[in-house]
Amino acid sequence: MRKLLIPIAITTIFSVNTAPAQQISNLEAVQKIKEQSTNIDTVAWIYNGNLALGINQGILHNWAAGGELASLTVNGLFNGMITRYNGRSIWTTNLDMAYGLLYTYSNEFVPRKTDDRIDLTSKYGYQLFKDGNFYLTGLFNAKTQFTKAYNYDAPRWDTFSTSKFLSPLYLTFAPGIEYRKGSMLSLFFSPLAMRNTFVDRYYTRQTAEGAFGVKYDETYRFELGAYFSARFQKDFTPNVSYRGRLDLYSNYLAKDSYDAVTGDLIKKDNPGNIDILWDNMISFKFFKYFAINVGVTAIYDNDVPYNKTFVDEAGVVQDKDEPYSGLGWWQIKQVMSIGFNYKF
Repeated sequence: MRKLLIPIAITTIFSVNTAPAQQISNLEAVQKIKEQSTNIDTVAWIYNGNLALGINQGILHNWAAGGELASLTVNGLFNGMITRYNGRSIWTTNLDMAYGLLYTYSNEFVPRKTDDRIDLTSKYGYQLFKDGNFYLTGLFNAKTQFTKAYNYDAPRWDTFSTSKFLSPLYLTFAPGIEYRKGSMLSLFFSPLAMRNTFVDRYYTRQTAEGAFGVKYDETYRFELGAYFSARFQKDFTPNVSYRGRLDLYSNYLAKDSYDAVTGDLIKKDNPGNIDILWDNMISFKFFKYFAINVGVTAIYDNDVPYNKTFVDEAGVVQDKDEPYSGLGWWQIKQVMSIGFNYKF
């Protein structure tokens, strides 16, 4: 529960702005202010966000159908956006965070993560044509997680971690062109985007291939490529809203790896191997502060392979007993939470 206070604190920070700028909550009001004002330096703010907290609990006693005797799931989700308009310039910052923990009787209530994400995007753009929708834009994006992650399928899984806060840390810097349709739609493209990956040496020493695209015993990787990012959000009704995002990245510097002796292909990694992030969240609100949130995230990254096997405590290679193994290298996350929901 203590870890869930971090997203709440950041939510509070994002809800504050300073005078004398005007803070308002919809794009139409911003446009009206700018049309009626004779001051080209008129500053206006718009913001929106969603904070969801969910708790699921269950107890079984002498239950003929069987099941977990006692379980508790706690999860938190925050999505926020704040935009500053100043003349023909626009500065937008999006923050997406999620964290979830599962406690079960069979595991002696040792918490296991079900979700963990920090994703910050900040863009500054200048309107190319007055009253137009195209902006010359610079983008910064940072991705990481809150706490350590573990492979719960492995024996003695709690003796080593697979990732942690700031490891990996993905930083992207990209100049480009953005098409904006109010606060509902954003299409950004950069032909020259720099992506930097930082990883603790602890993780790159675990295998000969390194980790997260960073080579063995190294801590940093630089990529240069094309980047496309699309964001869409819409309230279909006062109680039903959708938020979607699609990111594509092609690394110009990627090269296939071949065995020096046999010439066989070891790893396919070229600009045609496009990294994909597709994120979707739909919210069904009921009563005033409660909602059902359903989300699906799909990630394809050639630097994070799918391992079909693991080595047990006896040193024997075993196949993973996973029902979704047919998805291969795709990373899939599906979540549904019912609980407190605050929208602003």
